[in-house]
Amino acid sequence: MADTNTAWLFPGQGVQAVGMGRDLYDASASARRIFETADAVLGYAVSELCFEGPDERLRQTEYAQPALYVTSYACLEAAREFGTIPQEPPAFFAGHSLGEYTALAAANAFGFEEGLRLVQQRGKLMQDGAKRRAGAMAALLGLEESAVAAVCQETNAEVCNYNAPGQIVIGGDTAAVEAAIALASERGARRAVMLNVNGAFHTTHMADAAEGMAGAVASIEFRAPTSPVIANTSAEPLTEAGQLGDELVRQLDHAVQWQRSVEYMASHGVADVVEFGPGRVLTGLAKRIDRSLSVRNVNDLASARSAPDA
Repeated sequence: MADTNTAWLFPGQGVQAVGMGRDLYDASASARRIFETADAVLGYAVSELCFEGPDERLRQTEYAQPALYVTSYACLEAAREFGTIPQEPPAFFAGHSLGEYTALAAANAFGFEEGLRLVQQRGKLMQDGAKRRAGAMAALLGLEESAVAAVCQETNAEVCNYNAPGQIVIGGDTAAVEAAIALASERGARRAVMLNVNGAFHTTHMADAAEGMAGAVASIEFRAPTSPVIANTSAEPLTEAGQLGDELVRQLDHAVQWQRSVEYMASHGVADVVEFGPGRVLTGLAKRIDRSLSVRNVNDLASARSAPDA
């Protein structure tokens, strides 16, 4: 039976840091097994990359995505080992961008290793896509969705992420994004800043990557998730195996509907959210979206060992 009040969240890009997962590897047999399995599957020591860097390589899309998937799953497994999360599944799983893969693995829609191979291919496809078609992304703070839509329409930029009220990420050709930053600032944005990324992810720039991903997911035998996984592209629950491949393809070149995802879960009884993985990005966004939510992070050894009321 599912824990009807809880959702488990898994982060996407932007939270990688050298040293992530090291304390879990040293103290948790379950986390160590995840890292060792990942090293064998990937054909290189992702554990060493996470623990020692170099930072420049860790932040490259091709390596950042497997590193984050592995570390987030290790956080989950360590918490399970220490008995600080319930044995029953949550009411919902959700992941932002790359985190959707971790969410699906956690929901047993595919195995950890299957998911890791998909993530490895995803990272390569997205990095190649960014090389073929240069682009940029920017965060716009303090504008309503309708104002951002108007800015994008006038500059040929595209929305990448609807993260929270007044926090929207856009992307596209660098000139278009620069023009959108200037226009958004003129129209009252509290802040409009270019992000340190190497491509325009979740836009039409990733169409070739999505096509490549379609071939990758075709080889996967998906299973129905143990609890619904909230889809990035629609903020609706994914409950059947047949829905999953299309979602993983579509999310590459469509906007992430994160605000609506959290709103959907809250409106269906979720009061507590737990984020597994480095950083605190998603719990921070969740509190901005709905201040009534109780949030918890499992991002290192101390938090993995701590009971919710500790």
